[in-house]
Amino acid sequence: MNKLNAEAAWNDCLEIIKDNISFQKFKSWFEPIKPIKLEGDTLTIQVPSQFWYEWLEEHYYNMLRSTIAKVLGKDGKLEYSVLVERSDRAEDNRSIRLPQQPMPPQKPQEMNTFTDYHPGKIENPFVIPGIRKTNIDSNLNSNYVFDRYIEGDCNRLARSAAMAIADNPGKNSFNPLFVYGGTGLGKTHLIQSIGNRVKHLYEDEMAVLYVSSESFTNEFVQAIRNNRASQFSSFYRNIDVLIIDDIQFFSGKEKTQEEFFHIFNALHQDGKQIILSSDRAPKDIPDIEERLISRFSWGLSADLQIPEYETRYAILERKAGDNGISLNPDIIEFIAYNFKSNVRDLEGAIIKLLATASLKHVDEIDLQMAKSVLKDMVKSSNSQISIEFIQNYVCDYFGIDTNKVREKTRKQEIVEARQIAMFLSKKYTKSSLKTIGLQFGGRDHSTVIHAISTVQERLSTSPKHKRMLKELEQKIDVATL
Repeated sequence: MNKLNAEAAWNDCLEIIKDNISFQKFKSWFEPIKPIKLEGDTLTIQVPSQFWYEWLEEHYYNMLRSTIAKVLGKDGKLEYSVLVERSDRAEDNRSIRLPQQPMPPQKPQEMNTFTDYHPGKIENPFVIPGIRKTNIDSNLNSNYVFDRYIEGDCNRLARSAAMAIADNPGKNSFNPLFVYGGTGLGKTHLIQSIGNRVKHLYEDEMAVLYVSSESFTNEFVQAIRNNRASQFSSFYRNIDVLIIDDIQFFSGKEKTQEEFFHIFNALHQDGKQIILSSDRAPKDIPDIEERLISRFSWGLSADLQIPEYETRYAILERKAGDNGISLNPDIIEFIAYNFKSNVRDLEGAIIKLLATASLKHVDEIDLQMAKSVLKDMVKSSNSQISIEFIQNYVCDYFGIDTNKVREKTRKQEIVEARQIAMFLSKKYTKSSLKTIGLQFGGRDHSTVIHAISTVQERLSTSPKHKRMLKELEQKIDVATL
């Protein structure tokens, strides 16, 4: 065969390669290669150095092997002509010929696969990385979708960013998206919703993978143990949307951090979407390399806060509906006021009510039953009503941060909330005026007396305030046992 045929064959290979790696990598590693000759089914290409040859074999072995098979047929082979000395005159260049390394022994069904490596429950990973993708199990829970994720002030920014990412993964300014917040606030639901929406919108066009940080670490350790670290890396670098949950567990794992650092860089450079979650902000994660912390901040960090009362109420309505039960608004209100810390506790309360009703063959759950069933889970009761408990209720009602009533501010809405909370603290607790004052930012007893008098005066002159106090007292009565 003549050189023209070798050029034509290599150009056909380049067209395939160009479609499957980034432009920068193509320019760096493949454009400098020159076709030398094509003899039978063997194409010889010239690379600039031994290092070049080793790099191609380590990082693009499967892609080159499959590309040659596609262009030259299943018996096609690739050989390298490696320059060992360079001079200004091309005819003085000396080279050595090296074949493409043989495929390691594998079972027939494992040819060109990473079947020894599947994070989580992944089946049939990339048969030929960068060329053809088979379906993989993305490890996504199909119940975690945006339609079932209740939006509130506590999560609006994170949810909006997540929606934008799902519609246009990798081609937005939120890369990576770093979602953080306490336990049970919906981080896993939100980040998996992105994956499910991408799969719905893009079907088989994009490979989506959700994996916990623990699984990632365990699989990496296993890959090292089995001398498959390069395949581990190649697999992850071919994911289009990578979602890693609880990234804080990379803390102290130096080798895992180093591997993820390189995977992160490769994905980000190739315009792939990275989504991470943690129980705290990037800067607050201990024992994480500074270079990783820096990259976590490249995109958007969005925190999930404890849901406010209205969001908790809406979540409970949705959870009850999902479980096929209809709850009286008083019961929903009782749960919403007593389970404030996270969404998981709200779900737990609904499940416990449902299970008890089923075991006792109860057709309709009433408030008394709800209080009885959930009494062990409820943190506050009549004997436990505290000043802080009342502060939380009043601030929830007014839609302000609880800390505001303890600060030295004269904003009218804060002053009013503080005075009402002091009034109710005197009514519902046995605390002294001095103790109440101390709980409101160290105020003295005379301030508490003035607050109580002001509220009592408004009750006698203002129907609005009378109605407001009645609503608050009813809520406290409903919320306690």
